[in-house]
Formats: sequence, structure tokens, C-alpha cells
Amino acid sequence: MLSNLQLFLPPVSAHLSACHCFPGDACWPSTQRWSDFNSTVGGQLIATTPLASVCHGTTYRQDECDRLQAGWFFPDTHLPSSSSVMSPLFANNSCNPFMPPHTSCTLGNYVSYAVKIRDASDASKTLAFAAKHNVRLVIRNTGHDYNGKSTGAGALSIWTQNLNTLQVINAYRRAWYTGRAVKMGAGVTAYNAYKFADANNGIIVGGNCPTVGVAGGLTQGGGHSPLATKFGLASDQVLEWEVLTASGHVITATPSNHPTLYWALCGGGPGTYGVVLSMTVKLHQSLRFSSAKLSFAMPTSKRGGEDFWEAVKTFMESLPEMVDGGLQVIWSLVPGAFVVTPATGAGVSKKALDKLFKPTLKQLNEDGIPYQYDSREFPSFLTSYEAMNLPGSNVSDAILGGRLLPRSVVERDINKFMAALRAINKEYYVIAGISLDVSQTPEWKVAAHPYWRKTLINTVIGTMYNYTDYQANFDNQKHMTDVLIPKLDKLACGESAAYLNEASFMEKNWKSVFYGKNYGRLSSIKRWYDPTGMFYSLGGVESDLWEQKPDGRLCRT
Repeated sequence: MLSNLQLFLPPVSAHLSACHCFPGDACWPSTQRWSDFNSTVGGQLIATTPLASVCHGTTYRQDECDRLQAGWFFPDTHLPSSSSVMSPLFANNSCNPFMPPHTSCTLGNYVSYAVKIRDASDASKTLAFAAKHNVRLVIRNTGHDYNGKSTGAGALSIWTQNLNTLQVINAYRRAWYTGRAVKMGAGVTAYNAYKFADANNGIIVGGNCPTVGVAGGLTQGGGHSPLATKFGLASDQVLEWEVLTASGHVITATPSNHPTLYWALCGGGPGTYGVVLSMTVKLHQSLRFSSAKLSFAMPTSKRGGEDFWEAVKTFMESLPEMVDGGLQVIWSLVPGAFVVTPATGAGVSKKALDKLFKPTLKQLNEDGIPYQYDSREFPSFLTSYEAMNLPGSNVSDAILGGRLLPRSVVERDINKFMAALRAINKEYYVIAGISLDVSQTPEWKVAAHPYWRKTLINTVIGTMYNYTDYQANFDNQKHMTDVLIPKLDKLACGESAAYLNEASFMEKNWKSVFYGKNYGRLSSIKRWYDPTGMFYSLGGVESDLWEQKPDGRLCRT
């Protein structure tokens, strides 16, 4: 089945050189070697058993399978696993809990082994073992991953989720920043970071979903946040990285020490330049917050459809004023309904927030469209987040792609923008928008795509994952990439850009779409710190130097 995925990987040459050793090959480490390695890492080596094995073959257990199916769509089901991924397309249908019990359950594209590292020593030993035996290496954190970066057939995974320490630095003083900071392990999730910051009268910039790892894919990929309009991207917050390089050295990368590596890790793509063990970020002063939710459905009356879209248009036209007023706004268009979940304003009063929503509410009232609007003021970000953002959204059942869009889409091209939204929505694809303004940080300071600095909307298109028709998922991904996303490209002022953590892996021009003008510099940094290509990730910098074969093995091109 991996041949389907192979069709959409970057082009490769016909000449193949060395491949990573693969289970069944003569070079694959023996059972004794794996056992000896397990001893060196204190028994932290875990051989993969797919979660859904209880739904198949001789290991079938109906009660356990029923429970697994009921909880499959929640991140908490996958977080304790060393191998399960929350992007099922990249599991390659290897062990699908929703297929009949007689269907096969294999490792397929899941990693073969993982080491639940406790410290830099465990990570270094794992890296050394993989290098010595030419075994594919994967970096895995929480498994919250839309793009298949945290799994791979025949791989050994460095599982960083157990690195969850948090430490306040009350007087961080360097040339690039003076103030309070927090050092956090690579496994710290957004919600735990938020709670820790709140307990210390502060705010840390993390993700919208509570289970995303802050130092993992979020920040290394750029990282939007409910706090982005106030403080910038997650990658804008980093003061230091503690990272294990391909050479086996643990270094601290800062704006003055290994500055190119520091820059690349700040938005240049996760799992690409080294193993991040921890990062130190700004701890912002606590503020009062206001937040609002809004939802309305398309009326069934004769003019209901046009009235619905007129209200959506009014909302879109309000977005520049909303972000200028201090809001970050999460909105979604599903067939027949529009929701805001939520709008968040740091230091914004409820009165000011309500004023920003007034044009949309006025339009709804004039057209007689019923709606639900809830706005509140909170003493802190944590109280706002817990009341208005939780529970976090699931990440295991969608086919995704997206585009970063500038202000001009609503200030100069609103009718064309609305036409694109309507066309996409008509095909039963969900459209989500993260509306923000992160222009306060100069684009050159970090490696996040420069287009972020003129972005008004991070637009994400998605459709539901089909658990019973695997090929349909590739067909949907291809249709979205080749037909629907180009409708948005026409509005992007001649440059196609996407948030690489929520992009389509089928992008033909992925180097420019994911990295923009930064790709050349990132490639040079990658080759300097990882000359042998130890750190491969799908869609990562220099990933076109590798090819994933039909059986899943990874080979040089």
C-alpha cells in the first residue's frame, strides 16, 4: 500500500545508493543486539505492538476493541503509546481498528522500536545505535502530527514525551532578552505549559490544542497560538535550544552560540536538524483576557443561503479590525454552518471585544438568522483557555492542506475570496481559519516562513478520513491539493505559502510553499549539522535526497 504514498513524494533520480537496514535484511540487528541495547538505555526500549492489534487475528478481544474504537478519535488514546500516530493516513492502513477482525494487523509503517528517553544520555545512545546499525531514525514526541513525521517503517524512534520538566528562570539576562523565562522539556504539552505559567503568574505561548508538544513540532514548525496576535508565533519566543546533533554532541543553540542552528530550529521544520531535548522561552506577564464564541446555521428559507453567506462575508470583512484590536480568531465553515471557537484577546476588555463582533451580529439580526454568541472576560489566559478552548480538537480523522493568506483577500478581493470559500464548502470540505497578526517580529529573526509576517488568515481545508476506503483518502488529498487549494492561491498575491504543520504532503512546490526564500539557507544548515542525513522527515529540508520504497524502507536517491 505504501506505493500510493510513494506516488506523491518529491521526485527522485533512478539511481539508488544505500538504504537503511530493514527488518528481514541481513544487516538488521539481531534479537540479542536489541536486547543488549535495551540494557544500555536502562530497559527503556519498547518493541512496537500496534494499538489496534486487539481488533485483529489471534489477539482479537471484542471488549477491548470496542473500547478502543470508542476512544480512537481522542488524543488521550494515542498519547500513552510509543508508536501510534494521530494522522492515520501515515500508518498506511497497517493495523486499522475499524476493519474486520480477519484483516491483517502488521507493523507496516509504524516504527519497529522506540526508546522512551529519560535524558540526553538515552537520546545519545539511541542515536549512536541507529548510526552504527544503519537503522532509520524517527523523532517522536506526543504523536500530534498531521504530516507523518513521527513514524516510519523499520525505524527506531527517539520518544521525547517523557522529557516534561519545567523550570522558571526569574532573571534571564542575555544580550537578546532580559526578563522572566521558562526552560521546558521537549515533551511538555501546551496545556501543561499554560498551567505552569499561570501558577507562576505568567503566560507561555503554546498551541490551540492542549496535547500538542510545545518544543516539538509546534515551535520548530513556527507555531500559531491563541496568543499569537499579542506575542507572535511560538518560534518568536525561543531564547535557547538544547539539542543533540547528529555528531552525538549536546549543544545549546542561542542567537550567539550556534546561531544558524538556533535560527533553523525556530520554524525551519521539526525533526530535521537534531533532537531537541529542551527549549527556553519567554515568560510573559499575566494579563486579563476576553474571549467569545459565535455560531449560526444556514436558514432553510428561500433566501436563507444568500443571507447566510452575507453574514459570513461581513465577518470576513471585520477580520482586519479584529486582529488590529488584539484578537486571534479561530473560525470554521462546515456545510451549512459557521462557528467561531473562539476569539481570544490578551488585555482586551469584553466591551471592546463585543464591539469588534458588532457588525456581524448586526447583520445576523437584520436578516433574522438565529445565532449563539457568548463573550466573557477572564482574570487570566488559563481561565479563558479552560472555559473557551477546552476540550481540544481531535487530530486523528482529517485529510488536511492549507494556505497563508494576506489582508488583501478581504480588503481588496472579498468577492473573489467568498466565491472560493463557497466553491470549497460546496464540495463538503471544511474550511478553518486562524486569523492573526504576527508582523511584530521581523521575518529574518527566525526561520518560520516569511509570509507569516503579512498573513491575516492561516486557512486550512479538510475532509474526514475514511477508515474503510484507504484509497479514497489519497484521492481526497490529491483533489484538495490540485483543485481546491489553487482557488486560494489565486488570492495570495503571487506567492503560495502554507503553515508546514498543517500543509498537504502532496504539494508539488513544497520547498517554496513550506519554507519560502529560507529554503536555501536551511539546506546549508542541514548539511552542516547533519551531513549524513540522520534526521529525515517527510517534507523536511533535504527530504528529497531520500525515497520511501513500496515496502516502506528508506533509501538515498
